[in-house]
Amino acid sequence: MTAERFIPEREPKRLFEVTDRLLATLRRGGADLSQLGIPAMPDQEDDLELWEDVSVPKANARALAWTNSMKAADHDDYLKWRFADLDDYQRPQALGGWLDSLIEAKRKKARPSAMHFIVSGNIGSGKTTMVAALGNEAASRGLLVRLVQHSTYLTWRRPDGGPDGMSRYEIRKRHVEDPDLLILDELCGEMDGVQTEFVRRETTDLVGSRLASGRPTAFSTNLKRDGIATILGERLLSRIEDRAYLAKVVGPDRRAPRKALDW
Repeated sequence: MTAERFIPEREPKRLFEVTDRLLATLRRGGADLSQLGIPAMPDQEDDLELWEDVSVPKANARALAWTNSMKAADHDDYLKWRFADLDDYQRPQALGGWLDSLIEAKRKKARPSAMHFIVSGNIGSGKTTMVAALGNEAASRGLLVRLVQHSTYLTWRRPDGGPDGMSRYEIRKRHVEDPDLLILDELCGEMDGVQTEFVRRETTDLVGSRLASGRPTAFSTNLKRDGIATILGERLLSRIEDRAYLAKVVGPDRRAPRKALDW
């Protein structure tokens, strides 16, 4: 009799067996394979410099979470920026030093000495590029980072306002409870002079909860301090300013045309 051909790919698999093909699919999707007891691939280790408590698969999953938050904010173009790409006036050394302090605090399971990093500057001065570079670097080092615009977060927290049917609880957990670093872009943007109980209550909950849990937050804004105080109130603003590093960006308007338009 002719011997039957043995083709491993076509052989029946044991229930719950993790095959190489399944592993490849999980890795492409950014799954945390450490939860399955599977060690990181050696060739992936060489590409990332992570604090020691993060496996490469977990870092890949967190990097995917960061990428998705940037896409949700329509900031895909900012995913390429790193500290080395920033100009001196965009304070790359200050951003890098703060990120190092966050990694060190995470390693020691302690609170960072500076809980907040505030990026303030005029429209078009490169603030979003700065915080995007911060997020890109932090995600590559194994932190769970998310970016959301302040006004977007408030919209999502309203009844039935969440994207893809997400509940108010799910929105809060994703942006307040889970991230090692939250980047709140355009603080008080598109709400000049707005004073509502909802805005103050939700922002107080976000800032206060992250402070209480020792989770740092970076803010960007083009408003002056008085404008933010008018919207959020002095009490909340003082909590943001406490133990914060302020980086005022003074640079050219990157969005302005090189040659003035003749209207």
